[in-house]
Amino acid sequence: MKSRDSNFYKNKIITIPNILSTVRLLMIPFMLWAYCVLESPAITAILVVLSGLTDVVDGFIARRFNMISDLGKALDPVADKLTQIAILFCLVTRFPLILLPLVLIIIKEISAGVLRAIILHKANEVEGAVWHGKANTVILYTVMFIHIVWYNIPAAVSTICILISTAMMLLSFVLYSIYCIKRIVEISKTDHKTSEQQIDLKE
Repeated sequence: MKSRDSNFYKNKIITIPNILSTVRLLMIPFMLWAYCVLESPAITAILVVLSGLTDVVDGFIARRFNMISDLGKALDPVADKLTQIAILFCLVTRFPLILLPLVLIIIKEISAGVLRAIILHKANEVEGAVWHGKANTVILYTVMFIHIVWYNIPAAVSTICILISTAMMLLSFVLYSIYCIKRIVEISKTDHKTSEQQIDLKE
């Protein structure tokens, strides 16, 4: 039953998790408006919490009711990363060191996007979330939330938080890149063996 349900939602576009991911995307302009225009840390914090809750509910529903789709695997991380980039963009106006994780996350996501695209092209697979990616997300959101609500955070505390988050992001970047490269090599070897077998059969 579980396998059948999973296959049923695999190619679906309109699912509850996908709708929630879309809601997160639509919340991004409101976060930018709340922080940069209204200059309201309270409203920004509320929006960030709501966005985080939709992410948690999204993942719970997808796993609990087997609503995991290929679109969801791609849309969920896109919604997460664009939200993170938007919040970091807001925070860098007050905390210049935030530029470190902001630049790194952009480089990381461009590189990861290229690797995922190669895997999708070669094996028609969409890579899901991994443990270090989730840990990185939790740490990053915690650091961002602290900087939003703690308006006059001491420079030393801010620096330590940002460096910890940046280090975790760099670790996740390296581990994910290694995993994807290994997967691409495995797929290439499999394709090569399949081609050789087909040639042998023809002969």
